[in-house]
Amino acid sequence: METAIISGKGGTGKSCLSAAFATLSKDVVLADCDVDAANLYILFNPTKEEVEVYIAGQEAVIYPSLCNNCGLCIEYCRFDAIYYRNGKTFISPTLCEGCKLCYRICPVQAITMKDNDKSRMYSGTFHNGKMVYGRLAPGEENSGKLVNMVREKAKQVSKKHGHDTIILDGPPGIGCPVISTITGVNRVVIVAEPTLPGLHDLKNVIEIAARFNLRTYVIINKYDLNNDVAAQIEAYCTNNDIKVIGKIPFDRIFVEAMVNCKSVIEWEPGSLISKEIENIWKTINSFE
Repeated sequence: METAIISGKGGTGKSCLSAAFATLSKDVVLADCDVDAANLYILFNPTKEEVEVYIAGQEAVIYPSLCNNCGLCIEYCRFDAIYYRNGKTFISPTLCEGCKLCYRICPVQAITMKDNDKSRMYSGTFHNGKMVYGRLAPGEENSGKLVNMVREKAKQVSKKHGHDTIILDGPPGIGCPVISTITGVNRVVIVAEPTLPGLHDLKNVIEIAARFNLRTYVIINKYDLNNDVAAQIEAYCTNNDIKVIGKIPFDRIFVEAMVNCKSVIEWEPGSLISKEIENIWKTINSFE
C-alpha cells in the first residue's frame, strides 16, 4: 500500500507528518521523494546498504590544450555558460544545459560531453524498517527520473522484506517530481496550511491529483493560526468531495522534535498532538 504525502507549497509540515506516520508503522518502507531537498535521512540516520549513481544528464567539458580560443562556442551558447577569461575559454558546469551545441560546432573538437554523475540514490535500514532516498546534486536536472528510481527501489525493498506499507514523502508543488511521486499510488494525503498562498496552492495540487483519479485526503496543519482560512479550506474540500481527515493545531514540539532528530511521536508520545496524528494515521489506514 503506497501512501504519498504531498503539499501544494513548502513549509506546511509534510515531512514532519511523514516522519510521524513512519514512526507509527512497524516494518515500513519510507521513501523520501523530495530529491532536491531530502531531509528524512537526517532525522532517522539510516544505514547505507546500497548506493546507486544517478546520471542526471550531460555537461560540456573543454580541453584547454586543444582549444584555440576562437570564441565560436561563446557566440552560440544561449545559456551564457561559456566565457573567456585570462586568455582561456571556460565552461560553467552550473550554467551548462547539456544541449551539445558547442560540442557540435567546435572546429577543433576541443569540447566533449561528460555525464552528470554526482547524484545518488541510497537504500538502507532505520529503526522502524527500510528507507530509500535520493539526493540530486546542485545544478543537476531530471529530478522526476530520480524520484521514479526511488519509488521503484522502494517497491523492490518492500517485496523483498515483506513490508506492505510504503510511505512516500513527496516534494511540494505541482511539478514533475510531484507527478512522479503520485503516479499509480494507492492514496494521496495533502498537507495544507491556513494561509491564502496555502489555499491557492492546495487547489492546484488537488487538481493535479484529480487528473490521476487518486483517492485524495487533506490534513490542515497549524489550523488555529488562521481559523478563517482553515474554514475556507474545509469548505473547498467539501465542495469537491474531498475528506479533511485531520486538523492539527500549531505546537512548538514539532520544532523541538526535529532539532533532536526525532519524530514528534518519539519526542512527545503522550502529547495531544501525537494522539491526534495517531488518530489521523488510523483514519488513513481505514480507507482500504
